[in-house]
Amino acid sequence: MKINIMTLFPEMCEAVLCESIIGRARENGFVEIECVNIRDYTTDKHNRVDDAPYGGGMGMLMQVQPIDDCYKAICEKSGKKSRLIYMSPCGEVLTQEKVKKLASLDEITLLCGHYEGIDRRVIDSLVDEEISIGDYVLTGGELPALILADAVSRMLPGVLPNDEAKELESHYNGLLEYPQYTRPYEWNGMKVPDVLISGHHGNIEKWRREQSLLMTAKYRPDMLRKADLSESDKKFLEGIITKL
Repeated sequence: MKINIMTLFPEMCEAVLCESIIGRARENGFVEIECVNIRDYTTDKHNRVDDAPYGGGMGMLMQVQPIDDCYKAICEKSGKKSRLIYMSPCGEVLTQEKVKKLASLDEITLLCGHYEGIDRRVIDSLVDEEISIGDYVLTGGELPALILADAVSRMLPGVLPNDEAKELESHYNGLLEYPQYTRPYEWNGMKVPDVLISGHHGNIEKWRREQSLLMTAKYRPDMLRKADLSESDKKFLEGIITKL
């Protein structure tokens, strides 16, 4: 899969994407991520990409021309139209289900706004969809784009050690992940649950499932409405929800 990030700060994006799991995935060819500098495509002699908004108001807006030419160059390089996603507070809130759908595509392009945003004509003529990472204000679209790129990359074959690794994570199957422990067995009077050192894999899996249900019911009960629950799951929840 190819992920393009259209940004005014490619070095900022590269600093994150060259590290850890995603950095290794790029090195091994499991995902291709290219950070493209929008400023490289401006025709302004002073290298500007922004201007004051018509009608007045605070701040500056990113102009159409540099974004349009940058996107056209990306599509020309790919030999096809790349799905353009604008990271915007107006967009659909990012979920794991959305991440899975995006991970099934061959290529996506993420547009990072800055200043007071971008000229509306970019959205009306070029953008395929808008995505938000939550109801709060950030300086630019780079951090949201990095979050989306990271989440999508983790879904690609080869990026994680195996499919089970991602399927057990929080949100993947509609539940929060169960608590996990490592050495030492006892720390400050707190011990690792005995079931985890019992060697009984059936009991361990049952405990983990129940703990996942418990964590979700306690911290994100809204997720249970959409989760795929078995009859035994429902029976377990009936016994604990009244106690929470």
